[in-house]
Amino acid sequence: MANLDWRLPRIRRGALAVWRRNVMVWRRLLGPAILMNFGEPLIYLLGFGLGLGVFVGQVADMPYLAFLASGIVASSAMTTASFEGMYSVFTRMVPQRTYEAILATPLEIDDILAGEMLWCASKGLLSGTAILLVAAGLGVVGGWSALLALPVVFLAGLTFGGMALIMTALAKNYDFFSYYFILLVTPMLMLCGVFFPGDSLPGWLQTTVQFLPLTHAVELVRPLVIGAPVEQAWLHLTVLAAYAALAYYLAVVLVRRRLVV
Repeated sequence: MANLDWRLPRIRRGALAVWRRNVMVWRRLLGPAILMNFGEPLIYLLGFGLGLGVFVGQVADMPYLAFLASGIVASSAMTTASFEGMYSVFTRMVPQRTYEAILATPLEIDDILAGEMLWCASKGLLSGTAILLVAAGLGVVGGWSALLALPVVFLAGLTFGGMALIMTALAKNYDFFSYYFILLVTPMLMLCGVFFPGDSLPGWLQTTVQFLPLTHAVELVRPLVIGAPVEQAWLHLTVLAAYAALAYYLAVVLVRRRLVV
């Protein structure tokens, strides 16, 4: 702990240069990325929403397909940003040593990680938008209010991207990320209201999941997608923003030590 640099990060325009660099690399994989973003949610929604939905019927006063689609829009930000913030960022940081080359320019670690978080959030937004379009095609979007879900998806992408960067700063190899997915991502996916209402959980577990960021993302996104009123919006937004800010700060502190700047 003694060799950690706890100075507050500086948010500068250099982060946009890192974000733009990632966009230019991603453009080479545009075709497969679009296919995955649209194909995977379509399979999920058809398989679970239409198949399982026949047996489930109504959930929380809505068709199960609508319940599931709105939950997956939120959870897609978590999974997409987590993959990008760990596997892709680790590749750029360690095997490719891209960060060492960037640090030879006027950019700093603060800029790199801010740019990476923006890119994680952008990838999450692309994924969430694709799922929302598929859901609209299946007739389960409640109106134009669904567009307001997209800024929430972007914020959730910042949150989970920042959390993933912390894991990357601590990781010695790719296998380390399995702990994060098994111990955090999968439990959130199962328990935070994506596939079934959270109020069906035992009381102590309902309290526990309120501290998890995906719960707040789902609570914001679902009513916006189906056209229902949003309750306690500021609480949910504050929790997600607090997670994102704290995760960014800790990630910068840890990467400063890792790259010895």
